[in-house]
Amino acid sequence: MEAQSIAKFIRISPRKARHVIDLIRGKDVNEALSILQFTPKRASNHIFKVLKSAASNAEHNYDMDKDSLVVTKAHVDQGPTIKRWTARGMGRADIIRSKTSHITVVVKEKKEG
Repeated sequence: MEAQSIAKFIRISPRKARHVIDLIRGKDVNEALSILQFTPKRASNHIFKVLKSAASNAEHNYDMDKDSLVVTKAHVDQGPTIKRWTARGMGRADIIRSKTSHITVVVKEKKEG
């Protein structure tokens, strides 16, 4: 049995978020939460919330033990790009691209033995 949590349209570049999510893949949930708590990246706050939500989903919806959960899958997909423009020299315009991310975390109960 697996429990998951997804955060969509997070205003951070997927490339930057993938650096942080690679730190927690395959780790115990309590260990992953402590890693994210002390990681000095902006994406770690968003991933912390998603991981905590996935652990709560496992505990409340599927009656899993929170202390025996492991992060089995964790990935960041690219969402839509927000495009705006800014003025440049000689009357030209330049595009500002703000990328968004979809963060997915899946947890599963660790097998005993």
